[in-house]
Amino acid sequence: MKDYKAYYTINASPEEVYLALTTPTTIYLWSGEEAEMSTEPGSEFSLWEGAITGKNLEFEPNKKIVQQWYFGEEAPSIVTIKLHEDKQRTSLELRHSNIPTDDYEDIVEGWNVEYFGNLKEFFEE
Repeated sequence: MKDYKAYYTINASPEEVYLALTTPTTIYLWSGEEAEMSTEPGSEFSLWEGAITGKNLEFEPNKKIVQQWYFGEEAPSIVTIKLHEDKQRTSLELRHSNIPTDDYEDIVEGWNVEYFGNLKEFFEE
């Protein structure tokens, strides 16, 4: 199992980024895929038509999202996204722990290209 930590900057306020990460309609707009998402701790979620599934653990509006991601038979991993205001932008801190070693490279690429890459493009258009 491996851990991944990265930082991203999005040209939007923390409120806008938080809504983009937690609202199914907005997730669809930047990802192009249907999503099931709720800000209710303990609720299940599904992104990219079920390619990513898990449980929402904790929300601090406009500041933090904590999720448990499922990897089949492997132990779940924990994703923590912290949002920080940075002038008129948002600085994001991502921590993804307990990633199965065999999935690590794909997960890192997914974060950089599909997840935060698409989110950055969405707010820069």
